[in-house]
Amino acid sequence: MKWDSGLYDNKHNFVAEYGKGLLEYVPAVKSQSILDLGCGTGLLTAELARLSGCVLGIDGSPDMIEKARKQYPQLTFEVMDALELPFDHKWDVIFSNAVFHWIADQDLLLQKIHNSLKPSGKLICEFGAFGNIQTIEQGFCAVLEELGHTYHSKFTFPTDEFFGSLLIKNGFIIEEIYAYDRPTPLNDGDKGLYNWAEQFFESDLKELTDTDQDFILRKLLENVRENLWNGTSWVADYKRLKVIARSAF
Repeated sequence: MKWDSGLYDNKHNFVAEYGKGLLEYVPAVKSQSILDLGCGTGLLTAELARLSGCVLGIDGSPDMIEKARKQYPQLTFEVMDALELPFDHKWDVIFSNAVFHWIADQDLLLQKIHNSLKPSGKLICEFGAFGNIQTIEQGFCAVLEELGHTYHSKFTFPTDEFFGSLLIKNGFIIEEIYAYDRPTPLNDGDKGLYNWAEQFFESDLKELTDTDQDFILRKLLENVRENLWNGTSWVADYKRLKVIARSAF
């Protein structure tokens, strides 16, 4: 998927804003080291830097990292694949907001994270839970099928039970894990869901003509308006999974 850092910051800044709630779980210890996994354009990395003297932001998108470096030149950012973390028990905390649902092999992800944490190091993360954006995905799938296309979801939204089993398998002690509904108003009024779908379904749309893309997005709005339009804004049917866990060894 190709990320547009400008669109992300201007239209989808709610992603980072909601992620600020996770910061309360991060101890304010200047001697600790923190890895921000999937840092995007660096907003939360900058907040983490207030809590630690050693912070690194990583993301798989070069565009995101380029913008993060420009916005926060005093911080360190690197382009890095979450499934190829090269660290050997280096970090006290690994923090991640709205990232894990983009990664299909969450078993391998947790193995890499565990290997990257110091003994008793903490994983603090939140991402899409089972049922996240279900209404949106169903509406999008229906439009593609009308045009003779097949939708293959790129997302992985686990239950708390399943993800908890992966944590235990990979050497974590769970301190807190729960799924919850988080209806999320989208920016930009009536254009909010159109803009959201244009970014988050980019890989499904990129091979289609501009005309077909516009038709699909407008039809999507028709399909879900009754459930997701509140009269002034679109409210995405988000469900999130919050996890606080520590390395058992």
